[in-house]
Amino acid sequence: MPTAYIVEAVRTAGGKRGGRLSSVHPVDLAAKSLDALIERTGIDPSAVDDVVMGCVSQAGEQSMQVGRNAVLASKHLPESTPAVTIDRQCGSSQQAIQFAAQAIMSGTQDVVIASGIESMSRVPMGSSAQFHMKEGLGHYKSPGLEEKYPGIMWSQFTGAEMMAKKHGFSKEDLDRFALSSHEKAIAATKNGAFDEEIVPVTIETPEGEEQHTVDEGIRFDATLDSIASVKLLAPDGQITAANASQICDGSSAVLVVSEEMLKTHGLTPMARIVNLTVTAGDPVIMLEEPLFATDRALERAGMKIGDIDLYEVNEAFAPVPLAWAKHTGADPDRMNVNGGAIALGHPLGASGTKLMATLLHALKARGKKYGLQTMCEGGGVANVTVVEAM
Repeated sequence: MPTAYIVEAVRTAGGKRGGRLSSVHPVDLAAKSLDALIERTGIDPSAVDDVVMGCVSQAGEQSMQVGRNAVLASKHLPESTPAVTIDRQCGSSQQAIQFAAQAIMSGTQDVVIASGIESMSRVPMGSSAQFHMKEGLGHYKSPGLEEKYPGIMWSQFTGAEMMAKKHGFSKEDLDRFALSSHEKAIAATKNGAFDEEIVPVTIETPEGEEQHTVDEGIRFDATLDSIASVKLLAPDGQITAANASQICDGSSAVLVVSEEMLKTHGLTPMARIVNLTVTAGDPVIMLEEPLFATDRALERAGMKIGDIDLYEVNEAFAPVPLAWAKHTGADPDRMNVNGGAIALGHPLGASGTKLMATLLHALKARGKKYGLQTMCEGGGVANVTVVEAM
């Protein structure tokens, strides 16, 4: 079977809700990452067989096939470049990587860009469903679903609370993990750990044009007391906005190619893809599935958790990475080494390729070999991708 290689992985710095990236149309923000891949690799744009773009809230400015619109807005990609927009909830662009790799490994395509976009400022989370319900156009929960899951509304917040309780984490455990996310992100920013992966975005400010290059969600003054003081989202719960991922604007992209294209275009690979896994389980405690997906991925790859040098486990809510590390026996010091979504933000459809950019650059900086990325997703689905740095 042909091998799929990742040549480059980039992301924009995250923007807070209503923050520095909120003035940028999501189509143009997505195009920034696409163009950066072309510029950094020097590949002939006409060689790109397809663009697979993850996006969760496909409404408003992110509707009408946002992936194709981003290609058309690109400075480099020709009109002849196909694109598709996909939704696997928070794992949308991680699935984009897996679809891209599968295309390469099947021999049907040779050069594919996996990417993601989410402007949560301009297209609020759940926009499409809220519009349809408001306009009386129906509800996502069908009679058939109601019959199987009576009275249950899918809620990631509920799932996070259930995970914290099931796995025995206190609110202090969650808050301490949140603080560590900020501390690691602060250190990474100050040490320049993100410099190579971040695509500068020109923004207009009252002082004139500026380059947005620093993740806006990092709390450089965060303390355990300040995190602990944030109000609970449920009166009897443990989840707060401070120990959950931040609403975020951003885009990201990864170039995946065949071995033949490495030679043809003189490209140097960052990594080869070792394993692609996706599983599904309980849609109610939906955020728990990465635990079991990781078990399956490691088994299929013939590896143990100790063989993996670095892990990126999306910090949708603090109980997720904490439960994942407890279940797998993973070394916490290898997990989210530059901070995660609690500090850096979780731009939904862009998070999969965003995490891959951070993982690959962290492996490179540390001279490490194997990386594993996993993402909890709405509906009880999880992706796991294992890579070997080259």
